[in-house]
Amino acid sequence: MQRQVYEYHPVFGYRFIPGLKARIEHEAGGYLMRINQAGFRCEREVQAARTPGRSRVLLFGDSFSAGDGVSNKQRYGDLLEELVPNVEVFNFALSGSGTDQQYLIHREHAPGIEHDLVVIAVLVENIRRVAARYRQYATLDGQELVLAKPYFELSADGELTLRHVPVPKEPIPEASLGEERDEVDRGGRFEWLRSTVNRLGPTVKDLAQRVSRYQPLPHYDSPDHDDWRLLRAILSRWIAECRATVVLFPLPVYQYVEDSASPDGYRARFEELARDTGATLHDPLPDLRSFPLAERRSFRFEVDCHPTPKAHRILAESLAPTVRALLAKSEARS
Repeated sequence: MQRQVYEYHPVFGYRFIPGLKARIEHEAGGYLMRINQAGFRCEREVQAARTPGRSRVLLFGDSFSAGDGVSNKQRYGDLLEELVPNVEVFNFALSGSGTDQQYLIHREHAPGIEHDLVVIAVLVENIRRVAARYRQYATLDGQELVLAKPYFELSADGELTLRHVPVPKEPIPEASLGEERDEVDRGGRFEWLRSTVNRLGPTVKDLAQRVSRYQPLPHYDSPDHDDWRLLRAILSRWIAECRATVVLFPLPVYQYVEDSASPDGYRARFEELARDTGATLHDPLPDLRSFPLAERRSFRFEVDCHPTPKAHRILAESLAPTVRALLAKSEARS
């Protein structure tokens, strides 16, 4: 995560720079980014009251939903507005954030605005991020530093306690963390091995993962895993606090889309969570997997693993019927 488009925020750590308009360099040729005055990558300014005759959807997530790699109007949240009549999508996704930070964003912004639906887009690797207390980031000159992030602790009796708020502002020398160096999110397991394989290029990396059946997120394999219990507790509290219908939208990492790892663990956990909380689960994996395997590789960039415009279109088309049905039901009740 690079910081040239972000500024400090005391509650969730950082946000996009309000009012920023920028072209971001990228392997696909660059993309356009527009930030609203609230500090989020959204074409719409946040207003308290609904637009007459329109429904309002609030979208929360990380870079897969904020749209790293694509311009604003190519993202699945923006495309929903084409596919669902009379709907406005307010995108509160924040690149590099964890579900814990996204919950804090909802808590700060959602109570003050009218809305009909909340979409919580959980990139499934966020299970690592909520367990971390620090994140690595890269400066413009390529230097890697560590920043503190807000995080929750889960007690034995199921109580959540928020830590690191206000969030420490200054970068932290990693050597000074001592035993807390294990609390830095480094992007996955087997850091040295991933670094070695990455240097060999994306083709070798894909082959190595497919042959080894590398499982990127074993945290979901058991409902009793500490990291899942923490993520589940955060999502359960978040859903309980929502004033509108909630859609849980688990976004798979590419290993699950491309059949190099089994998604059974995370799919089972989110099904359990939706059942127990009453949230509506929309799992896009079947729609993503409905395409030939060779075509699925085009759902991410050559090096960057973020969704391409094609993948965003598929995500929007997958989610749209669920959003339409829930908004129709909400309108019928009112």
